[in-house]
Amino acid sequence: MQSLFNNSLKTYSKSLLTNIARTTGSSLVSSQSFSQLKKLSTLNNGKTNNLNLKRDYESKANYGKPDTSEKETIVKLLYNIGSRKEVEQYLRHFSSVESQKFAVIKVGGAVLSDELDTLASALVFLNKVGLYPIVVHGAGPQLNTILKNAGIKAHYEDGLRVTDAQTLEIARKVFQNENLKLVEALERLGTKARPINGGVFTAEYLNKEKYHYVGKVTQVNRELIESSIRAGALPILTSLAETPSGQILNVNADTAAGELARVLEPLKIIYINDKGGLFNDKGKKIDVINLDEEYEDLMKQPWVTKGTKLKIQEIRELLIHLPRSSSVSIISAEHLHKELFTHSGAGTLIRRGNKIFKETDLTKLDVDRLRKLLQSNNQEIADGTNSVAKYLSGLQDKKAVMYGDEAYEVFAVVSNNSEFPVLEELIASESAVLNNVTENIWNIIKKDYPTLIWACYQDDPNKSWYFERCQGSYSLNGRILFWYGIKDVNKVESIINQFKETQKNPAANTTKSSIGFSSGIRKYSTNANGSANKTAPSGARSYSTSSKPKRIGLIGARGYTGRELIKLINGHPNIELAYVSSRELNGKVCEHYNKSELRYVNLAPKELAKKRDVDCWIMALPNNVCKPFVESIMTIPEKERPLILDLSADARFNETWQYGLPELVGRDKIRKTRLISNPGCYATGSQLSIAPLLPYIGGQPSIFGVSGYSGAGTKPSPKNDVNNLNNNLIPYALTDHIHEREISYQLKTPVSFMPHVGQFFQGISLTINIPLNTTMNEKNIHDIYAEKYKNDKLVHVYDAGKIPEVKHISGKHHVDIGAFKVHSSGKRVVIVGCIDNLLKGAATQALQNINLALGLEEYAGIPTSD
Repeated sequence: MQSLFNNSLKTYSKSLLTNIARTTGSSLVSSQSFSQLKKLSTLNNGKTNNLNLKRDYESKANYGKPDTSEKETIVKLLYNIGSRKEVEQYLRHFSSVESQKFAVIKVGGAVLSDELDTLASALVFLNKVGLYPIVVHGAGPQLNTILKNAGIKAHYEDGLRVTDAQTLEIARKVFQNENLKLVEALERLGTKARPINGGVFTAEYLNKEKYHYVGKVTQVNRELIESSIRAGALPILTSLAETPSGQILNVNADTAAGELARVLEPLKIIYINDKGGLFNDKGKKIDVINLDEEYEDLMKQPWVTKGTKLKIQEIRELLIHLPRSSSVSIISAEHLHKELFTHSGAGTLIRRGNKIFKETDLTKLDVDRLRKLLQSNNQEIADGTNSVAKYLSGLQDKKAVMYGDEAYEVFAVVSNNSEFPVLEELIASESAVLNNVTENIWNIIKKDYPTLIWACYQDDPNKSWYFERCQGSYSLNGRILFWYGIKDVNKVESIINQFKETQKNPAANTTKSSIGFSSGIRKYSTNANGSANKTAPSGARSYSTSSKPKRIGLIGARGYTGRELIKLINGHPNIELAYVSSRELNGKVCEHYNKSELRYVNLAPKELAKKRDVDCWIMALPNNVCKPFVESIMTIPEKERPLILDLSADARFNETWQYGLPELVGRDKIRKTRLISNPGCYATGSQLSIAPLLPYIGGQPSIFGVSGYSGAGTKPSPKNDVNNLNNNLIPYALTDHIHEREISYQLKTPVSFMPHVGQFFQGISLTINIPLNTTMNEKNIHDIYAEKYKNDKLVHVYDAGKIPEVKHISGKHHVDIGAFKVHSSGKRVVIVGCIDNLLKGAATQALQNINLALGLEEYAGIPTSD
């Protein structure tokens, strides 16, 4: 089995090598030896890595589970088709949603016939980095061949195959055979896959008289897909459907993939074909289609003929019903990795996008939305050396043209108060970067301004992006001047001389100079939910950087919550770990953190007052332990004092600390504080499950809670002894539990709480009985909860009657609330809430609070399913 995986790497890396050879001049493509493949993985970092590819595929315990060494190897290979930070950004982006919401991939029959190995290897690569694409395939060419050999003529109406009983019988066998071919190809390469030939699509006859056994999908059963993913297997679907009575119907594979996407709402819908994209009448591939901006003009283009026009119309209709973050890619199997993990892409990317505005009148802008973008992105405003009001006032004094998108995720300013126009500002959110809005605005600016100048600092991580878009540059004293469109040598000399003058006087860098080199052009940046700095490749679709990351000190990193915090910070685009303190782990490498080589230290309380390079200290210590650490930090002058977040119960009843439950206490309070008491896990789930009904409570709510044994901590006890927990449920602290006090104190209503420990590791189930002071029904109550939490990404409200289960919340960052079962009297309701005690019950909520208090985007670094 190991040799099969090695062969998988060799096969799929051929396309990787081809791409690398184009960009690096490498001759490695001439050889497929695996030793050279290993060397390839170190091209970008210049040092040799010990790549351990061994894995026991035959072990049932390991089979199908991600292997960190394989993932590391594959990610290193990806670094060679795009920058390291590009790849990591997309990995974080794709991993930020539930597994079934990553991608729906439609595979044409010709690809299965001609490129099966390449397709299988591509899917293996995705799975080895922890992703679960859902594949829907067709089998048109294979079916045509078999029908022809059987003397049956294929018949089409309006582009759809007319499927009579004989054709359907053959089609069913062909689909099953092609499905198994792909599943077996994946299994041979060490990736689990599950053949799903039915049960997903329910359909009715499209037009029985005209098309015979051709279906129109009416319902999608996602449980089969989710079950496959939970089992660690890629779901491989045919496009066959059934009527409610069990009659099999043929459904167009594109249509089936579209209906599946409408239900799952994935980030990516991918159509794999042998062409690898859409091409215009001159044979040039169309890189990007931004539908909201381009659709009407696009439909008038001569190359948009009947088939292409129908395809674009169908994609537009699909995307209108999906979140704006969703997009469609048309790509070949060989270049799937480049399409997914680089800004430049490889196929045709189709998305809705946002309409672009161009404005000279500041009063016509949505200033409130622009203010938020500037506060998160403009360096001077973020560090307090400038204010939004002063910045906007400055725009009015300039002959400036402002560009942006209707969502205010990108903003650019070009001034015209000198001989040549000057790019003063260019900022963008991560969403704009990932969805190409930034590049669209850049192209519009280039169209409007045949000449342009701008400047950045020498250490700006985006300078290579600027170099790729300029025709000339000049460096002096830590700054770089860029220009394009200026052909007159004397004019170039003139702007360089003026640039030199600004560099003689440092103060000139913070005020408008004779050629408009204002401080605005320091960075092309994204806001707090953007990714880490990166350099975009030539022809990039989009590009971004973030400001200097916030530094975090973690005291008490040994426990489960500390580990989860380290993992979250490792994936956060705008914060980094400065110190991780643990007495037991002192001197060891922090294994869950790879932004830098960080070792555990054992910090004494008095040392914290001396560490002035920390923006936030997290106290991940047991109750009644962190007081000396906090006292040490409080000796720092108030203006320099970092944020303190306490995960223990020490400050939850202390009014000088802000209780950190954003959905209930309000975000503004958390943004203004420097002392945060993080709520308890049981308390978070219980309060969120009860709070919407506070005006209707007619008696004392009672809470029956069951937690996984991770809630008992790492110190050995009967409550985390797996042998003691086997086939067991342990009640404990049945009265006066600290969380009972906490819930009652925060909700300002008494509750009774009965905690238990179960034999599962993580997660909490809460069954809550609430007496009502008025008669209500399930819909009344559900609507109250849905309205209360409609804007909260980390609270998911189930439909009335649907009951959350703890197995579905483990490893997730939100809270599930459901059931809403009302007693026949209408005066009592039972609510069920589920929360992961280590995540939203602790680490995720801590990060949510830190984001707010440090001025970052609330959900930055937190995987959500929205």
